[in-house]
Amino acid sequence: MPEIKTDIREDGVAIVTIHHPEKRNACTQGMWEALGEVFTGLPKNPKVRAIILTGEGEHFCAGADISEFAKARNDSKAATIYSQHVDNAETAIHHAPMPVIAAIRGSAIGGGCGLAVACDFRIGDDKTRMGIPAARLSVVYSLKETQVLSEVVGAKNAKRILFSGDYFDADGSVQLGLLDEVVEDPLQSAIEYASHIAERAPMSVRGAKLAINAIASGNMDSVEDEYERLRDTAADSADYAEGQRAFLEKRKPNFRGE
Repeated sequence: MPEIKTDIREDGVAIVTIHHPEKRNACTQGMWEALGEVFTGLPKNPKVRAIILTGEGEHFCAGADISEFAKARNDSKAATIYSQHVDNAETAIHHAPMPVIAAIRGSAIGGGCGLAVACDFRIGDDKTRMGIPAARLSVVYSLKETQVLSEVVGAKNAKRILFSGDYFDADGSVQLGLLDEVVEDPLQSAIEYASHIAERAPMSVRGAKLAINAIASGNMDSVEDEYERLRDTAADSADYAEGQRAFLEKRKPNFRGE
């Protein structure tokens, strides 16, 4: 059954798995909706410090389940609704306040590539293929998706990806900035990195992500108030006091996110 699975580990790392392996984890309309709901809900859980997005089996996500298009995208109105679900999922991932790491095996194509690009980090294997075949399907990639893609890979490489509709192997994806690194076991590497981040002060990490994303998108003014509130909260927090004590006592801090 196509679905989105979520597992929250004891160390505060949540693993979200796209489960539709018989179609290389291609997402149905319901799965796009579920992804948006999951990534809207997880940030509300105080136990979650970092999130990993991955796919079941040998692939990350082959994009949209095109077999649905005859009904789900059969005219401009239906296509707009469908695209909104995709945008909502990718926006929820991109704006999640904690770091999100994509653990990619095999295909990350079309909407699957968009999901990966919405994450903060992308770790793949030597079988990874990435690309956005919109130009092969007469689909105009959304403004939000294009903005995030351009932030991640730069305008020149975004044009190369979107104009050509080509698929890129692991090395090519690294060269374009679609992948950060290639490893033997992407999920294990993602878990190790996410666990490392989860040990740090949550408010510091959230503040850094909020600021960096705003700077990259040129929207600093829109988050200034939120950023200052977060800085004030961190300065008055128990975690701030714990960080100072741990430093002076030369021990590992135990941050609680409060």
